[in-house]
Amino acid sequence: MRIALDGTLLNRPTTGISLYARELLHGLRGIGLDVEPWAPTGGHGASRFVLDEVPRRLARERPDVFHAVCNFNLPLRRAPGTRFVLTVHDVIPLLLPETVSAAYRWQFRLWLSRSLQVADAVICVSETTRRALLERFEVRVPVHVVHHGVDHVERVAPPDAITVKWLDALGLGDFVLYAGALDARKNVGLAVRACQRLGVTLVLAGQRWFGGSAIEQQISAARAAGADVRHLGYLGDPVFYALMKRARVFVFPSRYEGFGLPPLEAMRLGVPTVVSREGALPEICGDGALYVDPDDAEGLAAQLSRADAKLGQRGLARAREFEWAKTALATAELYRAGSS
Repeated sequence: MRIALDGTLLNRPTTGISLYARELLHGLRGIGLDVEPWAPTGGHGASRFVLDEVPRRLARERPDVFHAVCNFNLPLRRAPGTRFVLTVHDVIPLLLPETVSAAYRWQFRLWLSRSLQVADAVICVSETTRRALLERFEVRVPVHVVHHGVDHVERVAPPDAITVKWLDALGLGDFVLYAGALDARKNVGLAVRACQRLGVTLVLAGQRWFGGSAIEQQISAARAAGADVRHLGYLGDPVFYALMKRARVFVFPSRYEGFGLPPLEAMRLGVPTVVSREGALPEICGDGALYVDPDDAEGLAAQLSRADAKLGQRGLARAREFEWAKTALATAELYRAGSS
């Protein structure tokens, strides 16, 4: 069996979807499958790649499976002899339309609708995403839930001596960490207000994002009032995970997640974790995290104070249930379902 895997994000800065593509590729090859990542050539963008390059390659190379991993990006027409598999991570542009541009929202809705018509199998990364998808679209094929793994955090190389010195020089001491984009959906302002109440340092690791200007204004206002809020921006994996291991608590007050990988990563590293009780976070974090309503700054401050080493151990036990080998095996079963 030959599998062509959408590789448009493999060489870009790590996001949840690019991490999924990378670890799925590694896992599928680890169980002996012939998987080739397909990525744009000649400087083409992702949309042109899927609409133009992919159909031509499918006609020429005829893989047994083409797996699109970016929510909606299957070719518009079926390819004879090739099974189409689509992974849907979330339907956030439809649930929280204000968090994306109007152009992207329309692209998402229309292209996802068409992709669901040509797909032979659909994977959702959580039951939460599966329910949200089926509430909004008619899907003619079964929709399967296949969770992410999180054991990649244990394979990241340790930071070099210069990185360790840089982290030491930050002088962080006892701090709360948030990781993710400065996206309105992520509700970072709640973490800022809670840490202000407690008088503790809040470290933000992640890039700026669409709709993030209001959050940046909140951060500036908090700093002006004396709060210690450090925005370190995007960090490479060795630096990021070394920073995460140093945190006393990891906080993730998002208003909605289709899966919620950052808190699960923190849990896998034994870091006590506090999340909102929205979206897939309760499904994924289980009893390994503490929960808070997404508008309750006082409640979040209380939960941050309660988080301790015992919580970190519960989180670690929960996170050990999520392995990329399981993801690869379940995905391979869906590939083979169309070849028998």
